[in-house]
Amino acid sequence: MLTEDQTCNVHMLTEEEKYNLLKNVIDDYDRKESNLIQILHMAQAIFGFLPAEVQSFIADEMELSVSKINSVLTFYSFFSTKPKGEYTISVCLGTACYVRGGKEVLNRLKDELGIDVGETTDDRKYSLTVMRCIGSCGLAPAMTINGKVYKQVNPNRIKRILGMLK
Repeated sequence: MLTEDQTCNVHMLTEEEKYNLLKNVIDDYDRKESNLIQILHMAQAIFGFLPAEVQSFIADEMELSVSKINSVLTFYSFFSTKPKGEYTISVCLGTACYVRGGKEVLNRLKDELGIDVGETTDDRKYSLTVMRCIGSCGLAPAMTINGKVYKQVNPNRIKRILGMLK
């Protein structure tokens, strides 16, 4: 299994070291298909996302088809086949947030970042997603950045909020 030191420093590993680490994880889980979800979680922790090359590696090591790996990845929303940004920005589009300007906040973010929902900036600094409700209806519209809630957001505050992240 991965040690705490390994999980904290995977970003410092070479690609070869990451694949060796993933091979060890697959071995630790006895290459069993019943452990595929756990292996995918660990692979995503190692690589940050699950690109086609990593899916193929897992399929080869576990003697499974790539389509089997991909069907599990696409079924569970936790897994990502695209790289995520350093900051994940999620705009609430639940009823209260939508009615109070959530769509305008989202549009301003799209303009400022130059990306659409589900995308990541080229520098991998920001990823943009939407949520249905974050439980801040009384202070809508709301959004989160890496889990931190920002309440009563309006489009004019977006530039300042993003500036605080730099």
